[in-house]
Amino acid sequence: MNQDLEHLRLLSIFHYVVGALAALFACFPIIHLVIGLLLLFNPSMKEGEMHGDMHGDMERARFVGAFFVAFAGFFILAGWTVAVCVCIAGRNLVRHRRYTFCLVMAAILCVFIPFGTVLGVFTIIVLVRPSVKELFEQEKNSMGLESRVAQESRVGQA
Repeated sequence: MNQDLEHLRLLSIFHYVVGALAALFACFPIIHLVIGLLLLFNPSMKEGEMHGDMHGDMERARFVGAFFVAFAGFFILAGWTVAVCVCIAGRNLVRHRRYTFCLVMAAILCVFIPFGTVLGVFTIIVLVRPSVKELFEQEKNSMGLESRVAQESRVGQA
């Protein structure tokens, strides 16, 4: 039992580390976002100053800029979302809560090579142990008891 608690604590720490790395790597497309914004709002391409074929070049540049902004924004938000979810899973591991969420996040982490794969596999190995499942069940049952006691006390006060 103590070994399970230690493994969950270590996994929790590693989830925080991988979450921070994921948030950092999710910031890389900011370069593309800036380039896209420059293409969209380039002050040197004013419509009044365009002659002939340059108008077509301006439209292509704006299209490419919009493409860069859309995809960079999507990848930044997706990366930050995954990073936050990984950190939440780490917090839940140490608190022995939300077993299914932790297991799903461990499976999703397996996609992120190399650190996510290692962390995801080890998390799955630890989470499928019967003793660890029992820890999560005990916490779930105690949470149910606490909420019932709190609800009864509120009803008694009214």
